[in-house]
Amino acid sequence: MTRLSVLFAATLVAGTLVGPAMAQDSPMSFFVTSQGPGDGANLGGLEGADAHCASLAEAAGVTGKTWAAYLSTSDTDARDRIGAGPWVNAKGETIAESLDALHSDANTLTKATALNENGEVVNGRGDQPNRHDILTGSLPDGTAHDATCENWTSSGEGSAMVGHHDRTGLDDSAEAKSWNSSHPSRGCGQEALQGTGGDGLLYCFAK
Repeated sequence: MTRLSVLFAATLVAGTLVGPAMAQDSPMSFFVTSQGPGDGANLGGLEGADAHCASLAEAAGVTGKTWAAYLSTSDTDARDRIGAGPWVNAKGETIAESLDALHSDANTLTKATALNENGEVVNGRGDQPNRHDILTGSLPDGTAHDATCENWTSSGEGSAMVGHHDRTGLDDSAEAKSWNSSHPSRGCGQEALQGTGGDGLLYCFAK
């Protein structure tokens, strides 16, 4: 075997051994989805939403983690689904140290830190198109709101409570600046979500 062949084989072995290990060691444990499933707030229920988070994370090279969408339903609170923290974004920046911190002024969620799985900034108010409405179905403390588009199975009538990942809205009210409980959407379909400044995006947390 030539020296070049040996080096090539060593490179392949290194890539095989090191590549997956690096992916599994990624610190990212929080992201905003770069896209929704595409059928408005019909996410296939909590199971479908969790699978969407996992699929995007895997495509971004992050494996070996269990992902949960930050969503409430009629019998489930979002805060009970996502583990205990701490959580960091794709750049390793801490979003919150704990559940209590996440649901208080101690979190650091802003447009600059609520990045997608690829470490990119998600469009907010003032961008075209605005995509700052993130589906949550939750109250500020992370418990369930009644607006969940039939527990994330409807893309028709109804509404979904959303939060603003950029912490901005039409005014300076607490609701407008809330990351998880700003206002109900106009409906559950994709066009209805886009009509209020959203795109069917989710918050994903690693447990």
